Amino acid sequence: MNQYKKQNTLFCFAGLNVLEDESLALETAHFLKETTEKLNIPFAFKASFDKANRSSIKSYRGPGLDKGLQILQTVKDKLHIPLLTDLHEPFQADPVAQVVDILQIPAFLCRQTDLVVATSKAAQKYQRLIHVKKAQFMAPWDSKNIIDKITEVMGHSSSIILCERGSCFGYNNLVVDMLAIYEMQQLGVPVTIDATHAVQLPGGQKTSTGGRRYGVPLIAKAAVAAGADGVFLEFHPEPQKAKCDGPSCLPLTSAPQLLKQLRDIYNLTHKEQ
Repeated sequence: MNQYKKQNTLFCFAGLNVLEDESLALETAHFLKETTEKLNIPFAFKASFDKANRSSIKSYRGPGLDKGLQILQTVKDKLHIPLLTDLHEPFQADPVAQVVDILQIPAFLCRQTDLVVATSKAAQKYQRLIHVKKAQFMAPWDSKNIIDKITEVMGHSSSIILCERGSCFGYNNLVVDMLAIYEMQQLGVPVTIDATHAVQLPGGQKTSTGGRRYGVPLIAKAAVAAGADGVFLEFHPEPQKAKCDGPSCLPLTSAPQLLKQLRDIYNLTHKEQ
């Protein structure tokens, strides 16, 4: 997993917002694997087994822990790629870490000590990485407290990657402060940009979250130019049919061009740093 630690190459966490079925997961992961291999971009496939913070109780949440991990294991076995998924409760940490290479702590839950500690213990036990989304309500430098919690358990911070995903900007809106990338990097860990969730309009559709798909490439390019070490992006073959966050995800066919542009921007702005 060393390819995700800070070095002179862009890395990419990309995939589906939520698992819908096995065939869609395999289709998306295979396409992104081929794309990133051609571009020499280190890649991990991302997909959630449960969306626990949906706006409406009637919204699709995913296949659940057991079925979701089965699908992810199939993707891993057939395509031989690293996986990333998020967990929401401490009891999920160990079973998730048995399958998934990068354990993601959601933004809304990044201050939950029990979850952070359980994730850290599982990451240490199975030699996994931890991708922490900075909460929309947190200052970037306050991420140090999260790093300290993980370090207290693991004894080091080398397994941590922080993620900038935007900050609350009044009601139903987010804004990205590009200086946050620099500020979090000063804590000594790599930083990614979640350009997909950064363009959300939280609760903007009353019972679901809205989004500004056109803004995803803009945020991603700006963040990479500002020094981000990696990008977090969500795609779907048919975004209008996606069961979660369709307004914020990109068409799968747009991945090759966007990732090439991001790689080129990275190579230009990170020379001789």
